[in-house]
Amino acid sequence: MLRLTVAGYAPPASSHSRALDRFRRRLEGMAPRVDVEIVWNVVDMGRAVGDLLGLVEGGDFTICYLSTSYLTDRVPELALVDTPYRFQDLASAHSALDGEAGRILSEATSSATGLEVLGYWDNGFRHLTNRLREVRRVEDCSAMRIRVQPSPIHERMVGLWGAVPVPTDLWEGIDLIASGAVDAQENPLSNTVAYGIDRHHRHVSLTGHLYGARGLYANRNAVHSWPSEARRAIEDAARDAIEWQRVAAAHEEAEIVNRLRRDGAMVVELTEPELATFSVAVAPLREEIDASLPPEILGALK
Repeated sequence: MLRLTVAGYAPPASSHSRALDRFRRRLEGMAPRVDVEIVWNVVDMGRAVGDLLGLVEGGDFTICYLSTSYLTDRVPELALVDTPYRFQDLASAHSALDGEAGRILSEATSSATGLEVLGYWDNGFRHLTNRLREVRRVEDCSAMRIRVQPSPIHERMVGLWGAVPVPTDLWEGIDLIASGAVDAQENPLSNTVAYGIDRHHRHVSLTGHLYGARGLYANRNAVHSWPSEARRAIEDAARDAIEWQRVAAAHEEAEIVNRLRRDGAMVVELTEPELATFSVAVAPLREEIDASLPPEILGALK
């Protein structure tokens, strides 16, 4: 019997948790001698979200999903995904991650870590929410304290907006939001609702400034120890879960926008000129990232 432990950091009703369950059910149906245990939320174990990678690399868990942003310090090529306004829509992001660019990113990740990439789940585009005021132009962010992931790119982006970045792990950030110690945060809407941030932030600006990819990471030693038949079944189940999760995430976001409006949140859809103020402000960051990337990865996008 091959036993796998797969882990995440979202409530059971989220598209990510439901995709983990789909992965388990499909895999166990294809390979009866594979048993899958799910750890829905590693935080319930008293661990930080960022601990997931170490837990998988160390063999405590077999597979996890995690935002690629957590790996950019070890895998600089992942800055490709983390570039503000890199992708215009979900289709272009998925095409890149499923194609040559994604292959290069996966190989770079495997070379720099003890992880093997099974694919990339969708975390949607990130939007800005805050407790203070309507935000339509980048100037409206001036001096706001904004919680961001512990990522140099995210910190620099928010600084270019004229705001004050406050980098924290997810759950520490939620505490700061609830207490009012920070004014704003940026996240996919699914996270904003799943973690209760919408109860504190009534202003939602659909800035779509970053695309969020969540890698599906496996312990590399475990991957290479799996019997060939089991490995094919695991990879097939992972691909199925990825396709399902992306569709579910897109439907979920549309439903969340409608729900937020029904609940009285001020949801602002920015005009093209308003969006341009955010994009222009972070142009220096995009140029710096592109200059740091291997030419072949930028060529793969084209």
